[in-house]
Amino acid sequence: MSARRLSLRMRLTAIILLPILCIAGLAGLWELNAARQTAASVFDRSLLSAALAVVNDVAISGGDALSPRTRDILADTSGGRVFYHVYAPDGVIVAGYATPPVGIPRSSTEVASPTYFDAVYLGRDVSGVRLQNRTEVDGFAGIFTTTVWQDRAVREAFVRDLVLERLVTISALVAALGLIVWFGVRIGLRPLVDLEEAISERSERDLAPIRRAVPVEVSGVVGTLNRLFQQVSQSMSAQSEFISNAAHQLRNPIAGVLSLAEAVHRAPTPEEARRRSTDLLSAAEETADLSQKLLLLERARAVSPASMHEDFDVGPAVQGWVADLRKGAHVPIELSIGEDAGRLRGDPVMLREAVVNLVDNALRHGGPGLTRIDVSVERSGNSLRINVRDDGRGLAADEVDLARERFRQMSPSSGSGLGVSIVEAIATSHGGTLELHPRSPGLEAVLVLPVRD
Repeated sequence: MSARRLSLRMRLTAIILLPILCIAGLAGLWELNAARQTAASVFDRSLLSAALAVVNDVAISGGDALSPRTRDILADTSGGRVFYHVYAPDGVIVAGYATPPVGIPRSSTEVASPTYFDAVYLGRDVSGVRLQNRTEVDGFAGIFTTTVWQDRAVREAFVRDLVLERLVTISALVAALGLIVWFGVRIGLRPLVDLEEAISERSERDLAPIRRAVPVEVSGVVGTLNRLFQQVSQSMSAQSEFISNAAHQLRNPIAGVLSLAEAVHRAPTPEEARRRSTDLLSAAEETADLSQKLLLLERARAVSPASMHEDFDVGPAVQGWVADLRKGAHVPIELSIGEDAGRLRGDPVMLREAVVNLVDNALRHGGPGLTRIDVSVERSGNSLRINVRDDGRGLAADEVDLARERFRQMSPSSGSGLGVSIVEAIATSHGGTLELHPRSPGLEAVLVLPVRD
């Protein structure tokens, strides 16, 4: 199972417990090292005590016998039997076992301090201590060497038991901590379960904000969800309103087309049928134009800035758009492009529709006083401004807001009343704005778009 598919409870538990397990492992290694040091200290002191006891008894008895107390020490020092031997200065054994361990370090000079060693005795690993002291035994004086050793298995068993005891304690603590973390995380995640229930209760009919108390760590998520619910609700309301308006606006043109089609069908003469078919064609073209504008408006509203990654040169693009517009215009359309217009990231098809709609509005609603249209492109800081100015009828200051409403026709001329709405939707989808400035005479429409360097 991949890490992404693990539950949040499992992931939090693992994140908390893994460092604890690592620390427990290091603690176990530290305990092992400490146990070995403790064993070495305890057993070395025990062997030294046994060696001193042997030295004392040999000096008193001349090597003939050990005291009962010394025999007890040798029989069970730290839980195991202890072996010994004592050599005279001439190398003759005075007391103890004749066969010494193999691998004891040798010294040609007298060593005053005890010498601890690891060696092999009859095929088994042993640890021991060697003492050299000047004494006199049976009238023979010199340096006597006393060696005491013990099987290392006794020492290792002591270390194993000590480490096992510590590991059991550490394991019990880790297990208890794991249970505490597991159930603690479960309790701590309960607000998220409540949040899940609150989200699951939402539907397309209920997008009310979530009001439940949540931890501060997820308050940002809840805030984002509430904003998303609000945006979806507003989008659905706008879409519902748009569909209602569109149905209302299309009802009359369609009814007119049907009526004209019926009139053509009932025309008494071919000449009358041709005359009425001209009106039918005009009505059909207006209906088609309205349908196209409705689809364009919906497309402009659906485009998001994140989905537009095409870079293009603004100057040549606008120059081509204006050249196409001049072909059907009844007044001159002048174009001015600034030297620093540069490049723009966006949807060139939609931006072309925006410029076309602005010029078309000027042509349709400019009135008989319209003599020219000026289009200019200029860079202003981090914004690109596409200006469309005309000297026609224009708008009064109190008509600007009305002109932004969908299906609002500000003059008796033909049109869908969606031109400004389409341009505004395209500007918004590109992260920009549409400005309308009344002039005397005429109107200036400014498409302001952000430039992303």
